[in-house]
Amino acid sequence: MTAPAAPRIPDRAGTDAAPRTPGQAAITAEIDAARSAYAAAGAPARPHPARDYAPYRSTTLRHPRTPLTAVGDDPEAVELSGPVFGVTDITDLDHDLTRQHHGEPLGERITVSGRVLDRSGRPVRGQLVEIWQANASGRYAHLRDQHPAPLDPHFTGVGRCLTDDRGGYAFTTIRPGAYPWRNHTNAWRPAHIHFSLFGTAFTQRLVTQMYFPGDPLFPYDPILQSVTDDAARERLVAAYDHERSVPERSLGYRWDIVLDGPSATWTEEGR
Repeated sequence: MTAPAAPRIPDRAGTDAAPRTPGQAAITAEIDAARSAYAAAGAPARPHPARDYAPYRSTTLRHPRTPLTAVGDDPEAVELSGPVFGVTDITDLDHDLTRQHHGEPLGERITVSGRVLDRSGRPVRGQLVEIWQANASGRYAHLRDQHPAPLDPHFTGVGRCLTDDRGGYAFTTIRPGAYPWRNHTNAWRPAHIHFSLFGTAFTQRLVTQMYFPGDPLFPYDPILQSVTDDAARERLVAAYDHERSVPERSLGYRWDIVLDGPSATWTEEGR
């Protein structure tokens, strides 16, 4: 099979992370202050976070600071070298991360499914959806990930599929574990799955993260809390759906992705 490109690990890398001097209490105080400032502003709802959200330390080092650059006389020319996606690029095993190796991966098997919609609720068909994630121990199969949790030889943590005529997608995978990162002292990321969605070229790529309901790490995570709008933040959390659970195989979660409009799912564009 042809696997998706190796995922980047921006929140684990030491090169663009700030020195680990502040503790969780200091970061939590900054999170609370940012949320209070947003609530007091009285401005229209802002589903996307500020690009230089202070509690998420590395955003101050790598967020865009200059205007977008125009692409010559033909803005569409940049897409001529972009990828062309079709059903022949996707294999039968790409959507099932538990069947990509000779053995079964360790951990709680889950099925994550939903629909990709536009702002009017219409299905987005033929959309390439990619995911990448840590294994059940909270470690990525990536050379830059030096977290001392064990690797799983039967789990690479990457998958992809195309949306169907109803905009539907589905993945079978393992529930990822939480892991430490270097934003501040005793920083831990909640369990999450990274999602990437393509249109017809790289210039249309959107990246976001899906979280699991009831995670006790939510209040402590600057990345999730950078979405200061409560309703927008809740849209990043999947819902357990018992009807989507597969008997004797996997627990089911439902997560719909809205690409634009007031109910859009937060994306990491510009990070």
